[in-house]
Amino acid sequence: MPSTMHTGPMPHLRRVALLVATATTVSACASSSGDPSWQGAPPFQSEQNPVQISPLLPPQAPGGGAGSGGPSSSPGRGSSSSPSPGKTEDPNVVAKHLVAPVGLVILPSGSALVGERTTGKIVSVQPVAGRPTPTIKQLTGLDTSGDGGLLDLALSPHYDEDKLIYAYITTPTDNRVIDFTLTGAVTPVFTGIPKGATGNTGRIAFGADGALYVGTGDTGRPALAADPASLAGKVLRISDIGNPSPDNPSPTSPVFTRGHHAVDGLCVMDNPSLVLDVEAQADLTTEVNVLTPGSNYGWPKPASSSKSPLATLPGTARNPGGCAIANQTVFVTSLDNKQLIAATLTGAGTTLKLANPHAVVGSKYGRLRTIVVAPDGALWLTTSNKDGHGKPIADDERVIRIVLNGGGATSPA
Repeated sequence: MPSTMHTGPMPHLRRVALLVATATTVSACASSSGDPSWQGAPPFQSEQNPVQISPLLPPQAPGGGAGSGGPSSSPGRGSSSSPSPGKTEDPNVVAKHLVAPVGLVILPSGSALVGERTTGKIVSVQPVAGRPTPTIKQLTGLDTSGDGGLLDLALSPHYDEDKLIYAYITTPTDNRVIDFTLTGAVTPVFTGIPKGATGNTGRIAFGADGALYVGTGDTGRPALAADPASLAGKVLRISDIGNPSPDNPSPTSPVFTRGHHAVDGLCVMDNPSLVLDVEAQADLTTEVNVLTPGSNYGWPKPASSSKSPLATLPGTARNPGGCAIANQTVFVTSLDNKQLIAATLTGAGTTLKLANPHAVVGSKYGRLRTIVVAPDGALWLTTSNKDGHGKPIADDERVIRIVLNGGGATSPA
């Protein structure tokens, strides 16, 4: 790792491997296109008004039951050949024994890639329980101290053509955005985001406008969040090659919004085009913000011009882990209260509101961090029970897959 880092965007085609990435070829799980697909896509399920969830029955693989069919694979972490006598396996748990899973993206095949914050490993997770979770790539050169490391993943909007995966990472000198393919080298996309001993938590997401939104932490120095010249405590909006979006408040600056403590979750909606963030305030209460260009969200000290949050969630949603949007419903995970909260978006523009926040998953899985909505309507979540604040069980950390259900189903307790 060079001692001097460039600040700002770096050319996308400059394949200079500032980080060394190793890809382990797993012939049983990786297709020739670099997509570790599963040979039995789950059925599409969608509801106009998802208010509850129910356990997802494993989809039938070709040639028989849920445990048959698909490519063969040697066991990996999270595999479970047969349950112990008298033990009932939870069909929602599709991966076990991971290490700090934070980043999660759904591939076109229906399988997921899950990034481990502290190891830099990216593992393949199938949408049914009991399958192996092989490591298919590992990012090295990370600084995982404090809350740094491999912090998030996002698929290129053109993944079918370019196979690019984006990641937000911490290095010994900065936080940055990189991209890579599962079989190729790593390219820096945007570098020079401040890092600190704490406060590096960040998220990335592509919006409906095709821009990449990058949520950055305040690096433990709250004053930087209010400083328009700093990239800390901000949401940045850049192109897929790292240039500031031309319709940013300043067309030469990547800064889209400021005054953020820690962007714990970024979630997007296509119609109407919205980008929300969730973040914990100093008292760990959860704010949900609609991001608008040039707005200041008031950290560390609100000003008269600070933008008010769309909602402050009830005390049962303290310390958020992530967010997702599906069918006008915003889902927010709670670390401290071990719940998944759902709330309905109503209205539009200045009348937009977040109504009826309520828990749809209780404490069954412990501390919940990342949440992603898959194209088939299923919710994928990761746990964070081994972060020093939870009460882990033998199977932790886990990846959970549950299906939206609009009518009367009983949620997991």
